[in-house]
Amino acid sequence: MLRFLTAGESHGSGLVALLEGLPAGISITEAQIREDLARRQAGYGRGGRMKIETDYAVLQTGVRHGKTMAGAPIAMLIENRDHTTGNGPDGKPWTHTMSKEYVEDEITPIQRLRPGHADTAGINKYGSEDARDILERSSARESTSRVAAGAICRAFLAEFGIVVHSHVLNIGGVQATRPDVIDWDVVEASEVHSADPVATEAMKDAIDEARDAGDSLGGVLEVVATGLPIGLGTHVQWDLKLSTRLMASVGSINAVKGVEFGEGFDLADLRGSLVHDVIKPINEWEKNADGTWKQPWPRRTNRAGGLEGGMTNGEPLIVRAVVKPIATIINPLPSVDLTTGGLEQAHYERSDITFVPTCGVIAEAMVMLTLADAMLEKFGGDHIDETKRNYQAYTASLGPKHTSVEA
Repeated sequence: MLRFLTAGESHGSGLVALLEGLPAGISITEAQIREDLARRQAGYGRGGRMKIETDYAVLQTGVRHGKTMAGAPIAMLIENRDHTTGNGPDGKPWTHTMSKEYVEDEITPIQRLRPGHADTAGINKYGSEDARDILERSSARESTSRVAAGAICRAFLAEFGIVVHSHVLNIGGVQATRPDVIDWDVVEASEVHSADPVATEAMKDAIDEARDAGDSLGGVLEVVATGLPIGLGTHVQWDLKLSTRLMASVGSINAVKGVEFGEGFDLADLRGSLVHDVIKPINEWEKNADGTWKQPWPRRTNRAGGLEGGMTNGEPLIVRAVVKPIATIINPLPSVDLTTGGLEQAHYERSDITFVPTCGVIAEAMVMLTLADAMLEKFGGDHIDETKRNYQAYTASLGPKHTSVEA
């Protein structure tokens, strides 16, 4: 079983990621992890915090000579530079505001609650009189740890030819055209992580307009995973279905308010004859040079997004998520004071205008963590070579059980 935990606060000294359960022998470097962390920091509409930080995950444990070692837990530490170089909203250094030790002089509590944030529920649940106790941990800064852990899973999945990408379909109502074949180089070059160059410019304009208005924007992102074998997950129990696990992992990301697979909610308007993905006959299947099937049981369409009955069906996995506008906005909404309940403006703290391109990178990480767990559940192995042998034996068994038809 693959497990991971994160720890740390937005303006604390640093963030921690702990990943356990990967087999030994996977090649990984801090430079590889840095690539995904840099992608998370990029994107049009990001705030001033990203000009301060250069996120770098230092491998503390579990890797030796560039490879995961003997099943050991992998621990990573990511420094928050803002903790030592910046000041908080009250003008005091973050080292003071977020001090681990008791401080004598007064720290101004945050008591003007922000609609849409974790403030109100959190302070009531945990009995706090300062929303900073809640917002520091509930901040999307925590997702840095997730991306670091996901980058290690990316290296594991690559051993099996599994590749995971994301792109943005919508920001602030500006809809991108989704090409049949996505050029991922175009996506990575886009400042909003879009495959549509025309939509990229329109999205940037929408972000500028929202910034000028002191507002924020949401949107829609899509994650695409290719190279998956048939049969990850199971239909046997509700909580073991891969669809359940993916909904939970992607839905756990800050600001995500909806998750769908393939054509998702659009399928509600269609008859079944126009929805389900017809399986190609064997004479249309393709073979690799070694005689194995490129993809057994291929489909004519992929409206299901690669999932049927809680399991992968061999088609690309397509996961789409709706991201609401960020709750912290420059022109604060009317709200209430924590102590009196009286009318106040919501608290404002430095924030992005939109989170959608960044959220795509985080969603990649959550999908990769979930897929890596499903792969290990299916194929096991204490060393990557053992996992690959199990995988190869399984994939070689796929295809028609008895046939004399030549493809």
